[in-house]
Formats: sequence, structure tokens, C-alpha cells
Amino acid sequence: TLQNVTIPPSENCTSPDFCWTEGNVTWTLKNITETEYISKCQHIFVNSDLPDLAIGLILLALSLLVLCSCLIMIVKLLNSVLKGQVASVIKKTINTDFPFPFTWLAGYLAMLAGAGMTFIVQSSSVFTSAITPLVGIGVISIERSYPLTLGANIGTTTTAILAALASPGSTLKYSLQIALCHFFFNVSGIILFYPIPYTRLPIRMSKTLGNITAQYRWFAIFYLLLCFFLLPLFVFALSLAGWAVLLGVCLPLFLLFIAVVVINVMQKRRPHSLPEKLQNWDFLPVWMHSLEPWDNIIMSSLAFCGKHCCGFCKCCKVNTEQEGAKDNQLKTMEVYENTMAMADEERGGRRAPAVACVDKTGTNNTAL
Repeated sequence: TLQNVTIPPSENCTSPDFCWTEGNVTWTLKNITETEYISKCQHIFVNSDLPDLAIGLILLALSLLVLCSCLIMIVKLLNSVLKGQVASVIKKTINTDFPFPFTWLAGYLAMLAGAGMTFIVQSSSVFTSAITPLVGIGVISIERSYPLTLGANIGTTTTAILAALASPGSTLKYSLQIALCHFFFNVSGIILFYPIPYTRLPIRMSKTLGNITAQYRWFAIFYLLLCFFLLPLFVFALSLAGWAVLLGVCLPLFLLFIAVVVINVMQKRRPHSLPEKLQNWDFLPVWMHSLEPWDNIIMSSLAFCGKHCCGFCKCCKVNTEQEGAKDNQLKTMEVYENTMAMADEERGGRRAPAVACVDKTGTNNTAL
């Protein structure tokens, strides 16, 4: 709409015909746009009085729930479908190596396959979650899943590169720089930890972690909390105190970690090169070199879970097995309640035609 509005006197008018002065106020004609909201947007929180922060947190929790549910269902579906003859065919196809001297080429082709599949689904989480149950049931070897995962890390960088190319021209340079940093970071990781077989440490580390987790189920949650929450929070808190504090604390801990790794390697390969005291860790308290005391503490704290728990802790399995054995024993006792029949069977004689009904538990049970 065309309306009269006030402007500063120093503003240049486009035409003297559209500007006039009344006292100390200068007026002009301008087009003013007014927006009238005729109808509300259609979404689930349209009539809610919650603030934007609360709505965002609710949507975040729901999205994480849907994501985790979908991943769990994908894993369950693949675990149930890929069995039997299908599993053997996939196992022969994926785990096949090229003949010598081109054996090394299969890993790099697996990288290309992982990058291509991740580029198609646009999610490395979906791809890695799909191959995880295949590794668990033995369809894909862990040595072959390693290059597939590295390729997935390359394929997931294409999302950032495509987003950077779609940015405006004024910010294209900086967004593309960040996307390429993401890409070359993953490429550098592949160069460091794949071409030379001896440097493929993640394979050995994953096997060690898998063996520990298979024996102590709680260690998986402890590992996630430590590596993805407690350790970053610890380093971040030290960084707030300054670089001097960060280096003064982290550097000795890092040197101690390297020393422990070196001693462990030498204990396995060349124990006689070490002093007699360092040939094993028995000189330390048990809780410092074994997870068994920690397992006893955690399992005893979870002893209240009972038979209705999720099946995570060992006490549930032990109780379930004991109850199952007890039920089998009771059923066996119920079957042979007729002592005469038991005697006939022991003598190998002919079973008596008469069938007795014995009521021991308040119900009529037919004795065999």
C-alpha cells in the first residue's frame, strides 16, 4: 500500500513532488508491505504453547528414537534373512580374493564399493549398521569389513561436498574448504592405517575389544561412555584451564599409555628382554590389571534385575538357566510319579496296563 511516512530531512528524495515539509517533519510517499496471517501452519505443535526450545528438544528425542529403532530393525532383519544358502553365496562373493599377485586389489575394490553404497544411501551409519550383523553371523570377515568401513567414511564426505557446492557464491570458497578438509582427513586416515598390513591396527583393536565385550557385556557401555563422553569432557575441561595445564596433565598420561602398550607387546613377544618383575602384571593389585573384580562388583549390583530384565547382565541368564533346569527336573518328576512304572522300565519288563492317577500337587497328572 502507498502511505505517507516520515523521513530524515537529510535523506535525498527521488523527486521533489513526493516530499514535503510540515514544521520540523519531512514526509514522503512510500510503498509499505503489510503481512496478514490468514491461516496457521499445519504441524503437530501448531496449537501448543511450548517454547521453541522445548519443541526442538522433543523433536530431537523423537528423531533419535526413530533412527535407533530403524537401525535395530535393519540389524534384526538382516540377521534373520541372511542365513543358510544366501549367507554362503554372499560369503563366497564378498570375501573372495584375487589370485596372486593381485591379492591386495580386493581391499581397494571393497573401499570403492563401500564409498559407492554410502553415496547412494547418503549415510555411513546405515551402511555400517547393515554390515555389522553380517560380520556377527560370519557372512563378511572382519578383514573385509575394514576396507568397506573405510570406503564408507569416504562416501559420507560427498554429502558435505554436495552441500558446499550448493552454497551461495559469496561463501562457496569457505564451505568448499571445510568440505575438502573433511574429505582429506578421511583419506589421510586410510593412508596411515591401511596400505601397509602391519599398520592395520583397528582390526586387532576391534578383535580385542570384541573378545573383552563378549566376556564382560558391561564393558561396551563403559567404552562408549569413556571414549565419547568422559574423555572428551576431561580434555575440554583441561583446555579451559590453559595450555600449560592441558600439557602438564595429558603429556604424562600419554607417555604412561605408550609405556603400557610397549610393555604389553614385549610381554607377548619377547618377555625375556624385560626385567623379571615386568614380565607380567602380577605385582599390581588385581583390580588394576584384570576386569574380573570390576565384573563381580557390577554383576552383584545388578543382581536385583531378576528374570524380567532385558537379558543384558549375567545374573539374568544364570537365573533363567537355573529356572529352566528346575522346570525340567519337575517335569521329569511329574512324568515318573508312578513308581511301579519306573520299576517296570528298569527291569525292561512289560508296562502295566493300569494307569494310576496320583495327585501330589493338587492336580491330576497322568503317570507314564
